[in-house]
Amino acid sequence: MAPRTEPPFRADHVGSLLRPKALLEAREQHAPGSPELVAAEDEAIREVVRMQEDLGLRSATDGEFRRTSWHMDFIYGLGGVTKTDEQIRVRMVNADGEDSFTSAGLAIAERVRLDEPIFADAFRFLSQQVTTATPKLTIPSPSMVHYRGGTAAIDRSVYPDVEEFWADLSAAYAAEIRAMGELGCRYLQLDDTSLAYLNDPAEREAHADADHHRYIRQINAAIADRPEGMRITTHMCRGNYRSSWAAEGGYDYVAEALFGGLAVDGFFCEFDDERSGGFAPLRFVPPGTQVVLGLVTTKNGRLEDADALKRRIDEAARYVPLEQLCLSPQCGFSSTVEGNALTIEEEKAKLRLIVQVAEDVWS
Repeated sequence: MAPRTEPPFRADHVGSLLRPKALLEAREQHAPGSPELVAAEDEAIREVVRMQEDLGLRSATDGEFRRTSWHMDFIYGLGGVTKTDEQIRVRMVNADGEDSFTSAGLAIAERVRLDEPIFADAFRFLSQQVTTATPKLTIPSPSMVHYRGGTAAIDRSVYPDVEEFWADLSAAYAAEIRAMGELGCRYLQLDDTSLAYLNDPAEREAHADADHHRYIRQINAAIADRPEGMRITTHMCRGNYRSSWAAEGGYDYVAEALFGGLAVDGFFCEFDDERSGGFAPLRFVPPGTQVVLGLVTTKNGRLEDADALKRRIDEAARYVPLEQLCLSPQCGFSSTVEGNALTIEEEKAKLRLIVQVAEDVWS
């Protein structure tokens, strides 16, 4: 089977990587945006790009090293979205019990818009560092703007008709995607926990105004006029904060609408344990769309068995042809600055394993 020459690749990864000690210390010592912190970020990104290429990965991110959170940094960058004093608390669960992720709240106090491209400088710097890999940009999907605050966060004096909010939101994302295309971005990933969370009945009860059909329509509107040559994927997991998660259940509830209707080039799906359900929902994936199987967990440092991964790939191939499958970790290693409970050496071992297994299976 011929290797893939365009994203997503047979051996890929979600995006965030563990921050090195020197960068964490620099974040404590220097203010955001200060020359000292930017220099530390630059050096850490140079090193992590080299690491990804040395491991044989065909895509490289900046590890999201300039961010505090995988999504809120971007969301607060949208015009019309303001940070509030209210705290958003997300209940999380891990192997030892409960935890929680907390961030500032948000409000839609003006018309949503893109005042200037978000993460443009970060992507430009990443593009200058790669030598063999395709630079990949990860941003939260439009769904996350709504899912984090709900309809209650929208000022109805600004949007008496909520349809106008959705239209503005997709238009702002479309403008961001065009801007990234002008910077040379050919691999963009929309990270979306809502589409996985809504498979959990408890999440559907807690977010009664969240609708996966609506989210799918708005993402499609945002990416409809993507630049020629840009490949867009979406990553859908059930939460990732300090080795904890928020939701449970397979993709069954959203599968037909999601896999059959979301017009992306590939789906990064979480399948690292029983909590993630089986592969049967993948039967709705259309021909030509890639599925990146997140079989390697980022929640702990235990290294998976290569033969066991190959058996699970064979199982998934009962529902999606092998040529449409790829392999990755189930999520990022550090969706927030704190990171998950494993070492950088363990992270590298998992990425190395993914490359090796992909070579065995697809080459």
